Amino acid sequence: MEQIKSFEDLDVWRVAREIRRDFYQLADRFPKHEQYGLGHQVRTAAVSLTANIAEGYGRFHFKENIQFCRIARGSAYELLDHLIACNDQGYLDESQYKGLRGKLLRFIQLVNGYIRSIGHSGKKKAADSATYDD
Repeated sequence: MEQIKSFEDLDVWRVAREIRRDFYQLADRFPKHEQYGLGHQVRTAAVSLTANIAEGYGRFHFKENIQFCRIARGSAYELLDHLIACNDQGYLDESQYKGLRGKLLRFIQLVNGYIRSIGHSGKKKAADSATYDD
């Protein structure tokens, strides 16, 4: 198992980075009238995935990290809705839609697992420190 030294070592962040790249490319192909509206929303939600995983990693307390991961998960669901809108408007083909949808669902699975891992680790640390305080 690889040692985690930075948020960049986290699989969840790596997948989020790939999703961010994909959605930026998608938004760049939107019609001119969508560049500011939907394009801006897509870019903002996509960058929120990586930014919130990174910010949570940098927080002191495990509960703060979990909260930032929950925000990233919410952004993934927002992106899923934007992806459905893009599909409805014909801004991508069916294979692109399925591929991006699959990546988003994979990210959601990973972030849920990461949240569980953080929670278990934080509870263990809290129990260990309570033992030392006695």
